[in-house]
Amino acid sequence: MYKLLLFLLCCVQINFAQAQSLFIVNKDSTVFTLTEAGALHLATLPLKCLDVEYPNKTSHTSLSKENHILTPKELHPAFYGCFDWHSCVHGHWMLVKLLKQFPNLKEAGKIRTAIAKNITTSNIEAELQYFHSPIAKTWERTYGWAWLLKLQQELISFNDKDAIAWSKALQPLCDTIVNMWMQYLPKQTYPNRTGVHPNTAFGLVLALDYARAAKHKVFESAITKAAIDLFLKDSNAPALWEPNGTDFLSPALEEADLMRRILPQKEFIIWFNNFLPQKSLEHLLQLPEVSDRSDYQIVHLDGLHFSRSWCMKGIANALPKNDARKKLLQVGAIQHLAKSLPHIVSGNYGGEHWLASFAVYALTEQ
Repeated sequence: MYKLLLFLLCCVQINFAQAQSLFIVNKDSTVFTLTEAGALHLATLPLKCLDVEYPNKTSHTSLSKENHILTPKELHPAFYGCFDWHSCVHGHWMLVKLLKQFPNLKEAGKIRTAIAKNITTSNIEAELQYFHSPIAKTWERTYGWAWLLKLQQELISFNDKDAIAWSKALQPLCDTIVNMWMQYLPKQTYPNRTGVHPNTAFGLVLALDYARAAKHKVFESAITKAAIDLFLKDSNAPALWEPNGTDFLSPALEEADLMRRILPQKEFIIWFNNFLPQKSLEHLLQLPEVSDRSDYQIVHLDGLHFSRSWCMKGIANALPKNDARKKLLQVGAIQHLAKSLPHIVSGNYGGEHWLASFAVYALTEQ
């Protein structure tokens, strides 16, 4: 384990040098912090695409000929840009997050203008009508749902005049999503363990964080019950099979990131010991290879670097100081982050329309 730690520290130093202006790392490689230069650099990406309608992947199921020929903006007047609905939603989340953390950011005015143009009462009412369609109950479940609640979580904790207005406009859609989720949870007999959008654990993480921030006790209880029912008995996760070729989430780490929120520390450590043996953990510390960033599916693996990073950081925070895995995970989190961050602006829309949000989440999530 000591040799592995030395190797990871060496890799961190190499990769960090390439991304040095974007974030800083403390002396013992356990904490990393987004810089204002990094925030400005990353903010340019969603600002470029929030109002870019094409190319677009709507995932729309048509009800009629008239319904079929609607444009993305006609279907979703608030979240029509950035290639798909969920990417546009988390692009808005990212910009709100950066406004909160860097209120004097050079692009703050542009950010406010862009968000104010999209998150209006009338636009959100139109989004709400889409979810009232009889065949829309599974649309964006649960990935898009989760990011919408993450956006609202950021807004309700932001004491800012604009944010308060945006939050008020967004709340009816959030209430609808919460109601749909609560209807779905009792019916979810099995979790989805994929490394892409339908991953159950990732969705529940963001939903739980929202429920706690919004003080929605009923929703929080429903999520907690679902997490325990679906994941508490899990052991020996098949992490050696990861990653799949299009993963942007680690099924094993996302599940652990959820359970560390649900269980008291002592119970979580017992569960984690059984769930992710040392060999599997060491396998997940290996960096995935991204062979073609112009490929819309392969570039998902850059996102995997970022999501692994935030999971590793969160799990490390849940472990006691004397646990040798704590340092491994802290260093691994920085290593994964630094590996893909220099490629965040690749000139290829397949990654640029969404990866900055994942990078900001990895850099700022506590």
